Amino acid sequence: MASLSDETLRKILVQIQQTAVQSQRALNVSLQQTSVKDRERRILQLTIDEISQMKGDVNLYKGIGKMFMHVPRDVMESELKTQEKELSDDITNLNKKSKYLEKQYNDAQGQLRDIFHHAPKHQ
Repeated sequence: MASLSDETLRKILVQIQQTAVQSQRALNVSLQQTSVKDRERRILQLTIDEISQMKGDVNLYKGIGKMFMHVPRDVMESELKTQEKELSDDITNLNKKSKYLEKQYNDAQGQLRDIFHHAPKHQ
């Protein structure tokens, strides 16, 4: 069996290590994005619950820039539910991405462990 040169082995190790570091960073970003979107979704859910509990014809206003615009109740509820669904979809996609990045990170870590575990011992 032909042995890899020290330079080739070093390049492989550096590449695997870079993959592990990049995956870990991307995973952290993905988890932060998930947390932010989950918080936004909870706020929307609370808003939808509050609006649905209101009785009668109430005036609802939507913030647009520095002003507020009167919006019919059914339009407001529809917009909020659409936003909630979009956030839920985003969270689902971010969770899938996080699982992929976590697997990629674990694979790189495993490769590094295997390389060092099977490396010849110098005496």
